[in-house]
Amino acid sequence: MRKVADCRLMPSESGCTLTIAGEEAEVMQAATEHAVSVHGHTDGPELREGIRSMLTDEVPAHA
Repeated sequence: MRKVADCRLMPSESGCTLTIAGEEAEVMQAATEHAVSVHGHTDGPELREGIRSMLTDEVPAHA
């Protein structure tokens, strides 16, 4: 099942609206890079644990 990381669910002064979806490993990598480069977080176990805890299952789109 694909995972989703939605910045709108995290407290942010910038009001970021980015949503990242894909396989869990892909989402973790992209969300971590985004958190570091855009939001100024420091990469590490605490950040990755926080990101992993906010991941949700993607709701499949219906045609």
